[in-house]
Amino acid sequence: MHLNIGQFQRQSLQQVLAPRMIQSMEILQMPLTELEERIDQEMAENPLLQRVEGKSEATNGEVAEGPDFDQAPIKDVERRELNAGEEDNNASDFERLIEIAEDWPEDNYTSGSKPSSNRMEEDGERAHDVMANAEERPQSLHEYLVDQFHYFQVSPEVRAFGEYLIQNLDANGRMQSSLPEMVQVFGQSIDMAKAEETLRLIQKLDPPGVGARDLRECLLLQIKPDTPLREMLITIISGHLDDIMQNRLPLIQRKTGYSIDDIKATIEQMRTLNPYPGRGFEPMPVQTVTADLRVQKDDDGKWFVELIDEYVPQLRISKRYLRLLEGNPDPQTKEFVKKKIESAKWLIDAIEQRYQTLRKVAQAIVDRQSEFLEEGPDHIKPLKMQDIADVVGVHVTTISRAVGDKHIETPRGIFPLKRFFGGGTTTADGEEVAWDIIRIKLKEVVDNEDKRNPLSDDEIVEALAKHGFQLARRTVTKYRKALNIPSSRQRREF
Repeated sequence: MHLNIGQFQRQSLQQVLAPRMIQSMEILQMPLTELEERIDQEMAENPLLQRVEGKSEATNGEVAEGPDFDQAPIKDVERRELNAGEEDNNASDFERLIEIAEDWPEDNYTSGSKPSSNRMEEDGERAHDVMANAEERPQSLHEYLVDQFHYFQVSPEVRAFGEYLIQNLDANGRMQSSLPEMVQVFGQSIDMAKAEETLRLIQKLDPPGVGARDLRECLLLQIKPDTPLREMLITIISGHLDDIMQNRLPLIQRKTGYSIDDIKATIEQMRTLNPYPGRGFEPMPVQTVTADLRVQKDDDGKWFVELIDEYVPQLRISKRYLRLLEGNPDPQTKEFVKKKIESAKWLIDAIEQRYQTLRKVAQAIVDRQSEFLEEGPDHIKPLKMQDIADVVGVHVTTISRAVGDKHIETPRGIFPLKRFFGGGTTTADGEEVAWDIIRIKLKEVVDNEDKRNPLSDDEIVEALAKHGFQLARRTVTKYRKALNIPSSRQRREF
């Protein structure tokens, strides 16, 4: 083998996406909330963009009718879905955008009416009312504990260390590090005896269980002198917490001498204790989902998809800035206005293409999953993104971008579009069944088992086989864990 060092020329083809292509694909991929933010950002940076106030439904490239709008249609451009494929560097699907950028009739964009002084005053009053009626920030766990801790008559040294410990509790109210480590990083001198004293004071605060170093101590701190089954609770929590988690009740019986019934009663009492005493102070973030599309039935009983775009403003280009070009401005102003016009045109068209693509993709999905809408989740069909790509006539990457982080509102609730995709298996009768149906059947088998003699994973495989589902044991184990179904030993009832 010879190794030669020298200079050579070689031809190669590389795909380079134009910035406008990248922008269009980014807009296609954005969920509705991100699209709103993107439009607000573009409007802040581009003074030529204006909202169309009081818009009505605008289709086929026409400006919505209204008292302040011209009736001239926007340039007649073929509206079709974006094909973010890889074979032709997207040229065929974005050539219409290039055409628009090169030649767009300026007189199709009219300036919008300015809000009246009364309107501005009403908006200001409305904003003031919102601020006045805004809910006050709830007290945090740390603030609540510090307020209580200040009632103790302690030395400044203990007070400072106590506040330090409280501020370093996690959201559950537990210590995040050992006490010696906290003393070491405190930054002030305090001996271990006073540190222990400080921690004991914190552990007396409300809610019970705060300041614990682990789950075991957290539960023990909540046991009071009048707590039912107090002695058995202390014994089982102190020495057999792992056995309880693994449902090893006979082992606890042999080690403690308690009867199974007493152990079960103790476990029921233990369930009244709170392993996460600090969580009540941390407001759970509300995950608001805004649907991008809605599916409904028409008069003929056919499912159809429509876009939900009332939160997205219709955009236009200000004619006031277009007139600047008629006045033969200086070259710098002329170049600025032309760049902003081009940017605005691309954004408007990219948003329109996003709508068209989403509608076509969602309609193709709904057509394939009509039984899901009619009968429920147990009638979902196996569906791959390539199947929808073939129907719509786009690259599969376009489908992936279109359905990512998008939700659709249906009579059965709001679902992510990706919910309708998934593989499947073939039953003994040759019928193709989605994995979701397999998971539903698996849960049904477990729910109906004898809890005193629960099914092992091998026995679940046999039970599913009787329903025509031939699955490997590892597949059953994977889906059992995904459904948070414990093992047979943990499901056993004594």
